[in-house]
Amino acid sequence: MIESIAYAMAPSGGQGEPSGGPAAFLIQMLPLILIFVIFYFLLIRPQQKKQKEIKRLLGDLKKGDKVITTGGIYGTIEYLSQSTVTLRVAPDNVKIKMSRSAIAGVRSAAEEE
Repeated sequence: MIESIAYAMAPSGGQGEPSGGPAAFLIQMLPLILIFVIFYFLLIRPQQKKQKEIKRLLGDLKKGDKVITTGGIYGTIEYLSQSTVTLRVAPDNVKIKMSRSAIAGVRSAAEEE
């Protein structure tokens, strides 16, 4: 009987009682917020910048640009449409039609030599 009284008098496990208020909640959430900020600056932001740069590169393409594709093909742009590019590939001046998104970059004069 004494055990049942002692059990009934024991404090509850924090049910219904505030555990320290809003300050304690912020302290508990701080590591998660910190992790999100680190992920944003190390992963998300650089990826967004890279995508923006690629979009600008593909939008600035023009006839005569010397480019390299994602597959490693070097060529010169002969024709552009909204979604495709026709490249002239040396030495036999073979023309290849491919997706505009397959362009990896524009070659500079230093790369050609």
